[in-house]
Amino acid sequence: MPVLSVEDLHVSVGGKPVLRGVDLALEPGRVHALMGPNGSGKSTLALSLAGSPGYAVTRGRAILDGQDLLPLPPNERARKGLFLGFQYPPEIEGVSLREFLRLACAERGQGFCEFHKSYPQAIGQLRMEAFDGRELNVGFSGGEKKRAELLQLYLLRPKVALLDEPDSGVDVDALKLIAGAIRDLAEGGAGVLIITHYPRILDHVPLSDVFVLDGGRIVEHGGPELANRIGEQGFEVVRG
Repeated sequence: MPVLSVEDLHVSVGGKPVLRGVDLALEPGRVHALMGPNGSGKSTLALSLAGSPGYAVTRGRAILDGQDLLPLPPNERARKGLFLGFQYPPEIEGVSLREFLRLACAERGQGFCEFHKSYPQAIGQLRMEAFDGRELNVGFSGGEKKRAELLQLYLLRPKVALLDEPDSGVDVDALKLIAGAIRDLAEGGAGVLIITHYPRILDHVPLSDVFVLDGGRIVEHGGPELANRIGEQGFEVVRG
């Protein structure tokens, strides 16, 4: 049974329709990919599911564990287990990485002692010891910001993770760390959706399904071989 089902989702931004009836399902414990050319609506899908302001859902549903997320405010969607990894994580001055994560984990029901046991383990796994105590994403490189997003994943353990271009702006070593975190998350039972233009990160994860978004709709659905075809021939292979 899917952990998240998106059904006939229509979304407008600034009064302009962007998504025109998206249907997809994410299975628990599996890694899925959402691919598509620039402007196809990939980030719009993630942001609208997370409840970002300015993304008006005009039709459809998004069911997480039997409940429609769309009527809920963003914080309640997060409490239900939905996580969004931003394409461009914001810098938050005056808030330390540790304190931000402590408060976020408390909202998910994690106790003080549990956090202080799991936090050093997670920060060591992602080799981020030097960032402990620093302000959230302030002065981080693009790859370091992506690793900070993965640190949140490690600690929050969401039911569904929507990761918007987790491979952008990262070097080879960071890519392997990020892929390892995604594998661990899926092995823990989460449904993961990697949003990407390119298949390079998909070679490092146990990919199950590939959805191709174009023109605001899912135009193709297949397995890992679909990502390989796109990598070799571009998105023309799904446009007929």
